[in-house]
Amino acid sequence: MNEQLKAHLSRAFQLTHDLVAHLDEPSLNLNLPNLPSNRIAGQLWCIVGARESYTKAIEMGAWNGFSCSLATPKNKQSVLAALQATDKKLNEIDFTRLSDAQIDLAFSLLEHEIQHHGQLIRFVYANGLTFPESWHKRYTV
Repeated sequence: MNEQLKAHLSRAFQLTHDLVAHLDEPSLNLNLPNLPSNRIAGQLWCIVGARESYTKAIEMGAWNGFSCSLATPKNKQSVLAALQATDKKLNEIDFTRLSDAQIDLAFSLLEHEIQHHGQLIRFVYANGLTFPESWHKRYTV
């Protein structure tokens, strides 16, 4: 089951990467028109920060607070590099050896990533953007 959880995290991480790779850089500065919202870049900053923070927590076995190293979330290449780095870090973790507390943290990371997918779907639709093929296959958008 632990490897299955890791596979779901990897798939969610790949979907996030696919969307960012698909969007053009100016799109990262878009928000939800006429609604209180942050920007797509703000969503991505939160995703990277959660990945970094939860990965540290999984390794340590306990939550140790939120932090994010992504200083330029409006720069597409910086976002893609951060997404790739966090994916690599996740893949270095041996999920077969995790405790129940660590597994719970990994599930929380998965929930967080998927929750942002739902938000990003709204951003894409609201701004008349398009989705990559992987999102059409996974979410039928």
